[in-house]
Amino acid sequence: MNPDRDKSTHFINVDLDIYSRSNLEPLVTALGKRVFVLYVGRPRRTYEAHLEIAAEPKTADNAIKKFAALINSLPSPARRLWDTAKRRDFSIGVQAAMESEVVDFPLELETVRAVASLKARIVITVYAPRLRSRTMLKRRAKAG
Repeated sequence: MNPDRDKSTHFINVDLDIYSRSNLEPLVTALGKRVFVLYVGRPRRTYEAHLEIAAEPKTADNAIKKFAALINSLPSPARRLWDTAKRRDFSIGVQAAMESEVVDFPLELETVRAVASLKARIVITVYAPRLRSRTMLKRRAKAG
C-alpha cells in the first residue's frame, strides 16, 4: 500500500456491473483476458457480472473508454446479451481520504457520449476513509 496515496482522495478503478435476465457467461467469455472478472453468476433471480479492465487504468475516463471499445467490438451474440441487459453501470471507484480536499475526476464529452450510446449509466462509488487512517490520525493528535 502506498502511504502517500492513502493521504489523498484518489481514483481506484472502474467496475463494469451488468445485470440481466440472461446468463452473462458468454458475454464475459467474449471479453476474454482483456477484463478481470470480479464475479459472474446468478446470486438470486438476476444474473450479474462485475468486471474491471485487466490493465490498471490511470483515470476513470481511460477505463471507461477501454470498456466501451471492448463492448463495441463484441461479436453479435455477446453484443445482444449486452443490449438486452436490465442494467449496465460503469462504477467509478474513489477512495476518500481523512483530509478534506477537492479532487476532480473528469470524463471527456466523447466518453459520456460513448456510455450513452451503450445505454449504460455512470455511477460514482466513494469509499469512506480507511479505519487505519483514522487510528493513525488519533495517535498523531494525542502525540502532538
